[in-house]
Amino acid sequence: MSAPVVIFTVGNPSRGDDALGPECHGQLEKWLENENLADQFELIEDFQLQIEHALDLQGRQLALFIDAGANTPGPFTFQRIAPATGAAYTTHELPPEAVLQVYLQTEGEEPPPAFVLCIRGETFELGEALSAAASRHLDAAFSLLNSLCRQPSLAAWERVATPVSG
Repeated sequence: MSAPVVIFTVGNPSRGDDALGPECHGQLEKWLENENLADQFELIEDFQLQIEHALDLQGRQLALFIDAGANTPGPFTFQRIAPATGAAYTTHELPPEAVLQVYLQTEGEEPPPAFVLCIRGETFELGEALSAAASRHLDAAFSLLNSLCRQPSLAAWERVATPVSG
């Protein structure tokens, strides 16, 4: 049986602040174990999202995508997302909305409610370490993440999500 919540952490630990996803993954894994919450969450870490990640949404009540963002308002944003129509699936970078769209197309049903936690990064050069600013942003985001994991419900997550402008 699948855990009710799947959390995707995305990023390359060798590219400076792109390591925010993997760093968050490591911290979250330990925190969930310490809080006896690990059985409620499946953590999936990858360099980038793939079409196949749509399969990991099956049987879930909630999905969360965590990634670094270069132009994200600091220290982070937390928003609900929806499937993206017309998204290209052949680009190097597949956005979370496209993964939801693949699920919709392959499963013939709406994906689970999904959110993105985008943590502001400053430098993304190959071989760079995580910047001090990104580390502070991760600390701030992790505080929110702890609250989300203590209340893994759509209503609780929607209360703290920032509305998407558009």
